[in-house]
Amino acid sequence: MKTERLTVHGIDLEVLRGGEGNPIVLLHGMRSLSPDARFPALLAAHGSVVAPSLPGFGDTARPKDFDTIYDLVHLTRAIMDAVPGGDITLVGLSFGGWIAAEVAAGGHPRLKRLVLVDPVGIKISDRQTADILDVFNRSPADVRAAEWHDPARNAPDFDEMEDGGIIRHARDWDALCLYGWHPYLYNPQLNRWLGRIAVPTLVVWGESDGIVTPAYGRTFAGLIPRARFETIADAGHHPDVEQPDELTRSIAAFLGG
Repeated sequence: MKTERLTVHGIDLEVLRGGEGNPIVLLHGMRSLSPDARFPALLAAHGSVVAPSLPGFGDTARPKDFDTIYDLVHLTRAIMDAVPGGDITLVGLSFGGWIAAEVAAGGHPRLKRLVLVDPVGIKISDRQTADILDVFNRSPADVRAAEWHDPARNAPDFDEMEDGGIIRHARDWDALCLYGWHPYLYNPQLNRWLGRIAVPTLVVWGESDGIVTPAYGRTFAGLIPRARFETIADAGHHPDVEQPDELTRSIAAFLGG
């Protein structure tokens, strides 16, 4: 994967690019994707991957007054317009899965397939029940335990990070808070409109996810017509990090089908 710049609708984006064939637009989760991340490189064996760092994340500056989830949704549509090639597979991880679901519910002429990996974005329980773990107000230890199947092996070690990595993480967390603070990581209207998704959809979930549980995932998939739901063992909220090979195999089988 190569790190490049892409200007879309006047916004200068950091992007990872790699692979050949039909375009795959990959939307990162709560953290921007590192250039040395395994999953984008594995996915690039199955198409031409374009993975932008959304405004405020990674090395992409956030324009003035660009601060809502729908700014991100409209920008993603513009990215899909700008990507060369034909039909697009849209893959969204966690927070990016929410954006991808919003895009698909609204439709896009080039959207061919949709893959959602542990997405947030909907409310399934009553007002008093938290469907999504509050990553901002719970203790870091609680979040770490919920986020990873094997935290000791896979969670970021901030004590070992260089300054650049710490700064990138802080930017990512600040942007996530800006876009997802209220309502907390969901759109109250999205449940109603997921039924408009008209493309083949794969919903994949880490079996050990404690941020949004597999039960939440099954409900999410059940709101999308004919969506396929699969789980991945030994993975928490980030199968792309903990089980990148298994996640890639699942997506490749879906694309082949």
